[in-house]
Amino acid sequence: MDESTDLLHIAKALYEQLEALGFSDIRNAIIDVNNEDDHTFLDYDYSHEMGSTVTLMSYDDDPTLEEQLRVIADTTDGYSETILEGQQLEDLINMRRKNGEADDPRLFKAEKVSYILYAFGNGAIGISNFGILSKDQKNILDRFRNVFTFAYQRFTDLQVKEKQSAALLAEKQRLELTLSDLQATQKQLIHSEKMASLGELTAGIAHEIQNPLNFVNNFSEVSQELIEELKEELKNGNMEDVTELLVDIVQNLEKINHHGKRADGIVKGMLQHSRSSSAVKEPTNINKLADEYLRLAYHGLRAKDKSFNATLETNFDERIGMVPVIPQDIGRVILNLITNAFYAVNERKNASEGTDYEATVSVCTKLVKDKVEISVRDNGFGIPKDVLDKIFQPFFTTKPTGQGTGLGLSMSYDIVTKAHQGELKVETEEGNGTEFKIILSKK
Repeated sequence: MDESTDLLHIAKALYEQLEALGFSDIRNAIIDVNNEDDHTFLDYDYSHEMGSTVTLMSYDDDPTLEEQLRVIADTTDGYSETILEGQQLEDLINMRRKNGEADDPRLFKAEKVSYILYAFGNGAIGISNFGILSKDQKNILDRFRNVFTFAYQRFTDLQVKEKQSAALLAEKQRLELTLSDLQATQKQLIHSEKMASLGELTAGIAHEIQNPLNFVNNFSEVSQELIEELKEELKNGNMEDVTELLVDIVQNLEKINHHGKRADGIVKGMLQHSRSSSAVKEPTNINKLADEYLRLAYHGLRAKDKSFNATLETNFDERIGMVPVIPQDIGRVILNLITNAFYAVNERKNASEGTDYEATVSVCTKLVKDKVEISVRDNGFGIPKDVLDKIFQPFFTTKPTGQGTGLGLSMSYDIVTKAHQGELKVETEEGNGTEFKIILSKK
């Protein structure tokens, strides 16, 4: 039972089950629950003819029931049977009318009505019947009582719990308001982090998009010149030259279309990265995604710092194929790890002037059984052991103030472990660098 109205459902279920078991003379099913004043009680009734009713009653109005409940309390088995007939039956009809209950036409035709009640913790459960119950039928009722007693105890425990919950409601609402404010702040911070990562890409995108645009411009200029030649050849009637020029123009248009689509793909990728995640997984070429973000991040950093340079190493396992992920989210994780790797090697490079140190960042993928591993490794200073267990905590950063929000790795961890049910692992050795591994399911 979850709430008080469920007692009506139980009364109905009791009635229907007993009827199905051959209780042909049953008038109604009854659950009486004492109130705390010990003077009144709630009477839950059900019958097909009268439906479900709940009536607040007083023992003063029904001395017969009060006597029956007293008898129940004094017996070892908590059972009582009372037969009403003649004046007692008439008194029952009058009492029902006084309590505002609808007339039950079956009572006017009945010669007698028996009340069979069994005690439970805070009241009684049973039936009123137009006939006399057999011993087997009484045993069935007793078994119902045992099951109900257990259920009712759970119900009363729930009532206590509901009172406790009501006492906590005001505090809960206050905390919810606080949580709402914190979530709003969190969303703003996450958006800022996403925009910061987009900023890392912007210069790289500009570099990447320039190449296809140059091709489009060059082939367009050449095509214009070919069209002018075509016009001349058409005037002169040189159809063989016209055919050759048309072939060249078509080839140029195909190249313009190819490089235009490449530029379009870069722009769409940028827009996909900037918009909110759809949280829908789709088959994604992980190798292509990792390679694209590596190049974009590298050119983006080079655009901001011309002195930055690093050796980029890739090793993509072609067996991986398409992997079901949320591409813009996994893209953000890869970008964050690559950007951190560039930061690490740049820090070491600046501290290693005059040495033969060569900054190197590698991105690799590997299929391991039904798992896909994406590895980002750098040969920077590594992560100190005393902070290693904190790197996935929100707002923790080893970067100077103003150079990091402390949300990048925290967001990455949540994206991999919660949204993709994967793993994000880190291995580091002070003085030799760090490797992050994203482990995702292939299925």
